Amino acid sequence: MTPEPDFASNAYLHAKALWKGVPLRRRTRIRSAEGEGISVPFGKGREPRALGELLDIAAADMGWTAELDQARLISEWHRFVGEAMAAHTQVVEIRNGVLMVQCDSTTWATELRRLRGEILTRILDEYPEVGVNELKFRAPGAPSWRHGPRRVQGRGPRDTYG
Repeated sequence: MTPEPDFASNAYLHAKALWKGVPLRRRTRIRSAEGEGISVPFGKGREPRALGELLDIAAADMGWTAELDQARLISEWHRFVGEAMAAHTQVVEIRNGVLMVQCDSTTWATELRRLRGEILTRILDEYPEVGVNELKFRAPGAPSWRHGPRRVQGRGPRDTYG
Protein backbone atom coordinates (compact mmCIF):
# COMPACT_ATOMS: atom_id res chain seq x y z
CA MET A 1 0.00 0.00 0.00
CA THR A 2 1.53 3.26 -1.07
CA PRO A 3 0.52 6.32 0.98
CA GLU A 4 -0.58 9.50 -0.72
CA PRO A 5 2.22 12.04 -1.02
CA ASP A 6 0.26 14.73 0.81
CA PHE A 7 -1.31 12.55 3.52
CA ALA A 8 -0.25 14.84 6.38
CA SER A 9 -1.67 17.97 4.77
CA ASN A 10 -4.91 16.18 3.88
CA ALA A 11 -5.23 14.96 7.48
CA TYR A 12 -4.63 18.47 8.82
CA LEU A 13 -7.19 20.04 6.47
CA HIS A 14 -9.73 17.34 7.32
CA ALA A 15 -9.22 17.89 11.07
CA LYS A 16 -9.46 21.65 10.61
CA ALA A 17 -12.74 21.26 8.70
CA LEU A 18 -14.17 19.00 11.41
CA TRP A 19 -13.24 21.21 14.33
CA LYS A 20 -13.63 24.53 12.45
CA GLY A 21 -10.80 26.12 14.42
CA VAL A 22 -12.67 25.95 17.74
CA PRO A 23 -10.75 24.24 20.53
CA LEU A 24 -12.16 20.82 21.33
CA ARG A 25 -12.99 21.64 24.95
CA ARG A 26 -15.28 24.51 23.88
CA ARG A 27 -16.90 22.69 20.98
CA THR A 28 -18.18 19.64 22.85
CA ARG A 29 -20.52 19.56 25.77
CA ILE A 30 -19.92 16.90 28.35
CA ARG A 31 -22.96 14.82 29.10
CA SER A 32 -23.76 13.89 32.60
CA ALA A 33 -25.25 10.53 33.49
CA GLU A 34 -28.66 12.17 33.98
CA GLY A 35 -28.64 13.54 30.44
CA GLU A 36 -27.65 16.79 28.74
CA GLY A 37 -26.66 19.58 31.03
CA ILE A 38 -24.02 20.59 33.51
CA SER A 39 -21.76 17.88 34.79
CA VAL A 40 -19.62 17.94 37.85
CA PRO A 41 -16.05 16.69 38.06
CA PHE A 42 -15.81 13.11 39.29
CA GLY A 43 -19.55 12.65 38.71
CA LYS A 44 -21.30 9.90 36.80
CA GLY A 45 -20.46 9.72 33.10
CA ARG A 46 -16.99 11.25 33.58
CA GLU A 47 -15.06 7.99 33.93
CA PRO A 48 -11.80 7.82 32.02
CA ARG A 49 -11.81 5.88 28.77
CA ALA A 50 -9.26 3.45 27.42
CA LEU A 51 -6.76 4.89 24.93
CA GLY A 52 -7.78 2.36 22.28
CA GLU A 53 -11.40 3.47 22.51
CA LEU A 54 -10.40 7.12 22.12
CA LEU A 55 -8.20 6.30 19.12
CA ASP A 56 -11.09 4.40 17.49
CA ILE A 57 -13.35 7.42 17.99
CA ALA A 58 -10.71 9.79 16.58
CA ALA A 59 -10.10 7.52 13.56
CA ALA A 60 -13.84 7.34 12.85
CA ASP A 61 -14.15 11.15 13.16
CA MET A 62 -11.25 11.66 10.75
CA GLY A 63 -12.53 9.07 8.27
CA TRP A 64 -9.47 6.82 8.61
CA THR A 65 -11.21 3.53 9.37
CA ALA A 66 -10.86 2.18 5.82
CA GLU A 67 -7.14 3.04 5.65
CA LEU A 68 -6.50 1.49 9.06
CA ASP A 69 -8.37 -1.66 8.04
CA GLN A 70 -6.25 -1.83 4.87
CA ALA A 71 -3.09 -1.63 6.97
CA ARG A 72 -4.40 -4.37 9.27
CA LEU A 73 -5.24 -6.54 6.26
CA ILE A 74 -1.71 -6.17 4.88
CA SER A 75 -0.10 -6.94 8.23
CA GLU A 76 -2.39 -9.95 8.80
CA TRP A 77 -2.08 -11.38 5.27
CA HIS A 78 -0.60 -14.59 6.71
CA ARG A 79 -3.90 -15.30 8.52
CA PHE A 80 -5.84 -15.34 5.25
CA VAL A 81 -3.51 -17.53 3.19
CA GLY A 82 -1.58 -19.48 5.82
CA GLU A 83 2.04 -19.29 6.88
CA ALA A 84 3.38 -21.40 4.00
CA MET A 85 1.83 -19.23 1.28
CA ALA A 86 2.55 -15.99 3.13
CA ALA A 87 6.25 -16.88 3.12
CA HIS A 88 6.16 -16.91 -0.71
CA THR A 89 3.90 -13.88 -1.25
CA GLN A 90 3.92 -10.20 -0.44
CA VAL A 91 1.05 -7.71 -0.60
CA VAL A 92 2.16 -4.90 -2.90
CA GLU A 93 -0.74 -2.46 -2.69
CA ILE A 94 -4.45 -1.88 -2.44
CA ARG A 95 -5.69 0.51 -5.11
CA ASN A 96 -9.20 1.10 -6.48
CA GLY A 97 -10.56 -1.99 -4.73
CA VAL A 98 -7.83 -4.29 -6.11
CA LEU A 99 -5.44 -6.11 -3.76
CA MET A 100 -2.17 -6.75 -5.63
CA VAL A 101 0.01 -9.62 -4.40
CA GLN A 102 3.51 -10.43 -5.69
CA CYS A 103 4.35 -14.15 -5.67
CA ASP A 104 7.77 -15.84 -5.64
CA SER A 105 6.92 -18.21 -8.49
CA THR A 106 4.20 -18.94 -11.02
CA THR A 107 3.26 -22.02 -9.01
CA TRP A 108 2.33 -19.94 -5.97
CA ALA A 109 0.47 -17.42 -8.15
CA THR A 110 -1.52 -20.24 -9.79
CA GLU A 111 -2.38 -21.78 -6.42
CA LEU A 112 -3.56 -18.42 -5.08
CA ARG A 113 -5.64 -17.80 -8.21
CA ARG A 114 -7.32 -21.13 -7.53
CA LEU A 115 -8.14 -20.03 -3.97
CA ARG A 116 -9.13 -16.47 -4.94
CA GLY A 117 -12.83 -16.78 -4.07
CA GLU A 118 -12.16 -18.34 -0.68
CA ILE A 119 -9.57 -15.70 0.27
CA LEU A 120 -11.76 -12.82 -0.90
CA THR A 121 -14.72 -14.13 1.10
CA ARG A 122 -12.62 -14.31 4.26
CA ILE A 123 -11.29 -10.78 3.70
CA LEU A 124 -14.79 -9.37 3.19
CA ASP A 125 -16.07 -11.16 6.30
CA GLU A 126 -13.35 -9.74 8.56
CA TYR A 127 -12.80 -6.33 6.92
CA PRO A 128 -15.96 -5.25 5.10
CA GLU A 129 -14.98 -1.54 5.06
CA VAL A 130 -11.65 -2.13 3.26
CA GLY A 131 -13.39 -2.04 -0.11
CA VAL A 132 -11.42 -4.89 -1.69
CA ASN A 133 -13.49 -6.48 -4.45
CA GLU A 134 -10.77 -8.14 -6.53
CA LEU A 135 -7.50 -9.98 -5.95
CA LYS A 136 -4.65 -10.00 -8.47
CA PHE A 137 -1.65 -12.27 -8.11
CA ARG A 138 1.51 -11.37 -10.02
CA ALA A 139 4.03 -14.01 -10.92
CA PRO A 140 7.67 -13.06 -11.29
CA GLY A 141 8.72 -12.25 -14.81
CA ALA A 142 10.84 -9.94 -16.86
CA PRO A 143 11.36 -6.48 -15.40
CA SER A 144 8.71 -3.98 -16.34
CA TRP A 145 9.71 -0.56 -17.64
CA ARG A 146 6.23 0.69 -17.01
CA HIS A 147 5.90 2.80 -13.87
CA GLY A 148 2.65 4.42 -12.87
CA PRO A 149 -0.86 4.41 -14.31
CA ARG A 150 0.02 6.21 -17.59
CA ARG A 151 2.35 5.13 -20.35
CA VAL A 152 3.54 6.25 -23.75
CA GLN A 153 3.41 3.95 -26.76
CA GLY A 154 6.73 2.91 -28.14
CA ARG A 155 9.65 0.62 -27.49
CA GLY A 156 10.70 2.40 -24.32
CA PRO A 157 14.33 2.40 -23.20
CA ARG A 158 15.18 -0.54 -25.48
CA ASP A 159 15.36 1.69 -28.55
CA THR A 160 18.51 3.37 -27.24
CA TYR A 161 20.48 0.15 -26.87
CA GLY A 162 23.34 -0.04 -29.42
